[in-house]
Amino acid sequence: MPSKGYTPQEYPKHPFLLPSEELINQLQSDDETGISPAKAQEAQRTYGPNKLEGEGGIKWYSVLLKQVSNAMILVLVLAMALSYGVTDYIEGGVITAVIILNVAIGFYQEFQAEKKMDSLRALSSPSAAVLRDGHIETIPSGEVVPGDIVQVKTGDTIPADLRLIDAMNLECDEKILTGEAMPVAKDLKIDFSSNNELETGVGDRLNMAYSSSTVTKGRGKGIVVFTGMYTEIGRIAASMQGKTRKPGRSLSRRKGGPMQPAKGIALRIWDGIGQFLGLTVGTPLQKKLSKLAYVLFGCALLLAIIVFGVNRFNVTNEVAIYAISTGIAIIPESLVAVLTITMVVGMTQMRKRRVVIRQLSALEALGGVTNICSDKTGTLTMGQMITRKAWLPGVGMYSVNNAEEAANPTKGTVSLGPAPEFAKNDGEKEKKPFDRDAPAVSWNLTSGKNPMAEKDDTMTAPANLDLAEFPEVTAELGAFLESTALCNLAAVRLDKQRNEWQAIGDPTEIALQVFAHRFQLGKKTLQEQHGWTQLAEYPFDSSIKRMSVIYRKGDKENTHIFCKGAVERIVDLCTHIGTGSDQRTVTAEVKEEVLDQMTRLAQQGLRVMAIAQRQYSAYDGQIEIPREDIEKNLTLLGLAGLYDPPRLETKDAVRECATAGIKVHMLTGDHPSTAEAIAKEVGIIPTNRSSLPHSVASSLVKAASEFDAMTEDEIDALPTLPLVIARCAPSTKTRMIAALHRRRAFCAMTGDGVNDAPSLQAADVGIAMGLAGSDVAKGASDIVLTDDNFASIVNAIEEGRRMFDNIQKFILHLLTSNVAEVILLIVGLGFQDEAGFSVFPLSPLQILWINMLTSSFPAFGLGREKASYDIMRRPPQKSKHGVFTGQVIVDMIVYGTIMGACTLLTFVIIIYGPGNANLGIDCNRYYSSSCDTVFRARAAVFAELTWLILVSAWEFKNLRRSIFSLDPERSDGSRFPFFKDIYENKFLFYAVVIGALSVFPAVYIPGLNTQVFKHMGISWEWGLSLGSVVIFIAGVEAWKACKRRFGWFAVSGVEEGEPRKLGLRQGFISFSRAVSFRRSESDLDRGVVLQSEKL
Repeated sequence: MPSKGYTPQEYPKHPFLLPSEELINQLQSDDETGISPAKAQEAQRTYGPNKLEGEGGIKWYSVLLKQVSNAMILVLVLAMALSYGVTDYIEGGVITAVIILNVAIGFYQEFQAEKKMDSLRALSSPSAAVLRDGHIETIPSGEVVPGDIVQVKTGDTIPADLRLIDAMNLECDEKILTGEAMPVAKDLKIDFSSNNELETGVGDRLNMAYSSSTVTKGRGKGIVVFTGMYTEIGRIAASMQGKTRKPGRSLSRRKGGPMQPAKGIALRIWDGIGQFLGLTVGTPLQKKLSKLAYVLFGCALLLAIIVFGVNRFNVTNEVAIYAISTGIAIIPESLVAVLTITMVVGMTQMRKRRVVIRQLSALEALGGVTNICSDKTGTLTMGQMITRKAWLPGVGMYSVNNAEEAANPTKGTVSLGPAPEFAKNDGEKEKKPFDRDAPAVSWNLTSGKNPMAEKDDTMTAPANLDLAEFPEVTAELGAFLESTALCNLAAVRLDKQRNEWQAIGDPTEIALQVFAHRFQLGKKTLQEQHGWTQLAEYPFDSSIKRMSVIYRKGDKENTHIFCKGAVERIVDLCTHIGTGSDQRTVTAEVKEEVLDQMTRLAQQGLRVMAIAQRQYSAYDGQIEIPREDIEKNLTLLGLAGLYDPPRLETKDAVRECATAGIKVHMLTGDHPSTAEAIAKEVGIIPTNRSSLPHSVASSLVKAASEFDAMTEDEIDALPTLPLVIARCAPSTKTRMIAALHRRRAFCAMTGDGVNDAPSLQAADVGIAMGLAGSDVAKGASDIVLTDDNFASIVNAIEEGRRMFDNIQKFILHLLTSNVAEVILLIVGLGFQDEAGFSVFPLSPLQILWINMLTSSFPAFGLGREKASYDIMRRPPQKSKHGVFTGQVIVDMIVYGTIMGACTLLTFVIIIYGPGNANLGIDCNRYYSSSCDTVFRARAAVFAELTWLILVSAWEFKNLRRSIFSLDPERSDGSRFPFFKDIYENKFLFYAVVIGALSVFPAVYIPGLNTQVFKHMGISWEWGLSLGSVVIFIAGVEAWKACKRRFGWFAVSGVEEGEPRKLGLRQGFISFSRAVSFRRSESDLDRGVVLQSEKL
């Protein structure tokens, strides 16, 4: 169904019947550069967004139902009914207005918040890699437009209907369209020009890839021809939007036996009640707070029974009104709304810090992360590789220097020097550190000069000159470059309009392709000018760590197999090494020589790849040959050393993790020496491990083969889990998570590939890569990094801790006022008038005013508080405790008791002092001259409680530090930073100031004061209210001082200013001498810490 207001997406024939060139021309695109951003925006306006009608979105009625069904509204409805029942129409009318206003405001706030969260979640929805102006950009699938050139690979979700223009071993799972479970192999060679649309079914159009199908194998490139409702899936969109029920909810006897209908109905009713009450939907924290609200609802009913019991269950109008007051007092009316808005603010802040939240539960979990398991390439490092070294057996070591632009083959110098000699004796091996930039014999590539060419005919040619003129490109080098360029999916091209080099593909393959381009032997040149044609591809597999391709040159029958991958995996498949006269048979000694060269390169922090080839008999490409038959009897051509520099911010991020009590583990596919070198460079492991106990030093770095061979008991017996695991397979990651969980750690795991999905789901927080990650990995994750940067993970943890702290603050703020009100009203039962009825110190509408207007806005302000100065110096919070820690619960009782005692004392002084214990007659319902003292006392208590609640919001900016010194590390030199600290959060500041000033009109406006709030104007009583504020502040400050002085509720027993014990700390150059090593219970929560103790 076409979307209204947009141009129909029509073609002379269905795109599968048309040549790809015709479609590209019709859509004004280019298969090498794609379309421009301006063209994409124009197409977006013309054809509309790439989404199905009715897809996603927030249902307004579900949000409205949620507002009506919470515990606070139910209490207010009961209060309204009681008010009307006792003919107090003013109070009943006001409560009715409050209900309508609260539902309307809550609906607006939550609806806007849900829309905001929906838009943020959309950022982590399936994405597309599109060509825009010659650059690959990763964009949300909803922004794909007709004419976009899209690249897809294994694990990707097809973003729109594509007419394929390039495919290699491409297979797609299209059962969502066809119902067939078997993946469909795509074939671009089939000519459909003589067919018609009706006689060729969707599953038989092998040059098309359809929206929402998944790539199960291979890779491909295609031009978008249909988006949104014009796609094949758009035609059956209704079937895509059906609701999936939970297990056991079926009403079919065939599925569950004769009792299944009754069981299914019962479970559906239970689900409906739970969803209506908010007990079975939402995040763990949201469900916990919903349960709290209903517990408080039960407490409200209990308090009402207490009120009735004190009055001997003689439920008169006055008794009913008092019960209403106590019921309203215990419910924190704005708690759910404040939580929702705080979460939206947290998601928005994380988006600014390049983190997209897919699951709201991750917001709560991030603050408790104790261990981060991170990949290396592109996360800890920049992901912009440069081939720095190339070792060719029998030739020497080629070095690339001064090459800072990863995609530019014309920058830098190439040199050839002798390779380090292989020492047969381990004891003779050279232990000197290697300089990855050390020049041998070199010349400038751009100068076109080779001063050493006459002296050494093995020197390579300048990259910008014709190879035909330079026989220095030897047969050995030529074979190495051919294999490097052809067993490669990357593309390197010069944008002549911008005069800049552009590269598309994986950073590893870009580095190898650029190296081949330095000698003008890039993939495109070899295919177009040298006659190489690709026949098959065996894609990179993380479990075997290699990739192979089959090529034929010209019309020759013989084919070549080119292979690259991890050195250990490739060398085991080789029978020969080198080419020409330098070719040797692989023996144990030769293999040791290769591994020695690999280790030398890896020790320089280089990622080492082995390049190999073999000749193969005639291959027709019709029958797929098993991989193990292709990847054998290879000839090793050489090793390539690739340098991927660590991100500048990585070391600081690792150091920040160490300070925050978080262990960083590097799980990488690189060689152990490479991984160790980078780990040392970023501070994950110490540069010198000799000072550590042998058992600890040996467990810090392990190869995956060694780790996987260990039993669970052996892993658990390690003094510390490995900080670096090299040659890591997806199953290794899962084992690592299980090992961390056995040590009661709360871990985050990064991943980008299809095989990473199990480990992402097993981790407490799964983190997918937004740029390099597959859609399968993103679907299994909790959060997505839009920049694939490790520092963004640390930012997310900091933001998660900030939000956790703020939730604690506003929960404490709201519940403290409820405790105070309950104390005031329960004790107030003893204040009985001449008729024997209890006189409430606060009227129901005063309580509503305080709870909804006075408390709500400061609570919103506390939810927006910035991170405290020490937020990343504290260990992670215990996830099992949640926000209701012992400190929060005790603080709530202490502060609520102080607040309740102050207000109660004010009421007693006014009534039993100048008032002579005159409680009047029927002062809960009407004003009369006999009620002057009661009404004045209520006004003073109302003003006082309002101010105490507002001041408490400032006090709760930090649960331990004094309000007069919130940040002891302030660098501006302020001796009294109180005003600067409270003004820093402007929303909170104005909420407190305006709330404090709002007391005066509420007290003095005629009619409003006596008829609605049941109080009247006061004079000298203001002194009592102000004095109580001073007493309350003194009490809070005294309690905080006691907590600091005696270390009550201190984090891990370490209080502010107390020096911490030294230990093995990541991210730091110097490490303390390990005098003793011990495991404690706390070590199991945060990883093993090496303690340095006084002798």
